[in-house]
Amino acid sequence: MIRRIGRNSIVARIVWLHILVVGSVSIFMPVALYFLLASETNEIQRQFITSQVNQIGKYLTRDDNGAWHLDLPEGIQDIYSEAYGRYRYAILNAQGKVLFSSLADKSAVFPDGVLTDETQYLERRDSGLTVQGARIPETIDGEPFWVEVGEDLSHRDVIIDDILGRFLQRVAWVTLPLLLLLLGLDIAIVRTVFRPVIRASEEAEAIRPSQPGVRLPSAELPGEIRPLVLAINNALERLEAGYRQQHEFAADAAHELRTPLAILRTRIDTMADREVSRQLRSDVERMSHTVNQLLEMAESEIFVVGPEEQADLHAVAVDVVSFLAPLIFGEGRSVSVSGVDGPVPVNGNVEMIARALRNLVENAAKYSPEGSEIEVIVDQAGALRITDEGAGISDDDKQLLFQRFWRRDRRRGTNSVGLGLAIVQRIMAAHGGEIEVHRRSPRGTEFVLRFRPFAPDAPEDSVGAV
Repeated sequence: MIRRIGRNSIVARIVWLHILVVGSVSIFMPVALYFLLASETNEIQRQFITSQVNQIGKYLTRDDNGAWHLDLPEGIQDIYSEAYGRYRYAILNAQGKVLFSSLADKSAVFPDGVLTDETQYLERRDSGLTVQGARIPETIDGEPFWVEVGEDLSHRDVIIDDILGRFLQRVAWVTLPLLLLLLGLDIAIVRTVFRPVIRASEEAEAIRPSQPGVRLPSAELPGEIRPLVLAINNALERLEAGYRQQHEFAADAAHELRTPLAILRTRIDTMADREVSRQLRSDVERMSHTVNQLLEMAESEIFVVGPEEQADLHAVAVDVVSFLAPLIFGEGRSVSVSGVDGPVPVNGNVEMIARALRNLVENAAKYSPEGSEIEVIVDQAGALRITDEGAGISDDDKQLLFQRFWRRDRRRGTNSVGLGLAIVQRIMAAHGGEIEVHRRSPRGTEFVLRFRPFAPDAPEDSVGAV
């Protein structure tokens, strides 16, 4: 399905430009057609007037006494009669004297103007009437004459009046729907052409860090867009390769360090000086803890949660607390599980959720005073709340908590290297969940891990990292 066209998209720009063009054409085309039609109408009128002049000239004859006569057929006389009132004619000699005229006063049709040897198209306005016509020179028996024919525009043919007078009102309303229809077809064509581009952009938007192998389709793309998509796919391949090499290096390094650390720990245990052995063993334990966290970080970076994976938050909380309880109780603190006493299914990986919870509980134990209580609360809405009675976290520290290798108090003698909370955040991102930090009153801190409820039919695209 093609998503809604954005304001800055190529399709939107093409559509808006076409709308502007169609709007302009819908305004200027009727006007241009109107003037073109008016021009053609005038040309037809001139041709008709010219033919009438030539016709009248054929009936101008001279008798044996040298007198001129105009013997028009009855049909032509009717056209130029006063009763019909539409057409009029006059014949002038070389001195400008009117010899013959259809007008009652025997005057010229166009009394003003100079006689010339060229055809003249004239217009006369008199007593509210507009007369258009022509004055054409004729030579009969070697003597020059000028024949004038005019048409009263108030009696112009009804069809011509309707075309010229109502063209904009009728033809314009026919033109506009046709242009809008063409615009609709144009938009459909543009959307069809760009459908593969829009599909590729939707797939590009859906790519997540947890899906490094996804590539954009290029088979159906237009030739102008295909090189760009191929370049993006090549860039994704290089990023995937670098991403994979980075995590493989971190994982391999962590694995390779475990063996020499185990050997070093064994040799330290056999040393005669127990005090030195104790101090060195503490350093080795800290190094081992760092290596383990580096390995966990590398694993969490490439971890993907499938839509079919299900975890029970209550069961995970009970298992983690049961595992850590002896250590926490041995250090003079207490830990418990409360909240919902039954299954709380969420979409997630049991091992990774347990790892995130264990990091938070261990972190709470490190920064809580002796005699304090750590509580893991299971929420029916799919959340785990881890509370402690430590010093709390300031608003400034909240901005830095999840940065790698950040510690609140670097001078404090703990095995922490500042990776635990970064690992927790990455695990929550892989689950599509959220992590929150709140300061408790009067003292203490609360971490909240919010997971998505388990939905067996959830689409795969909805699962992944942020």
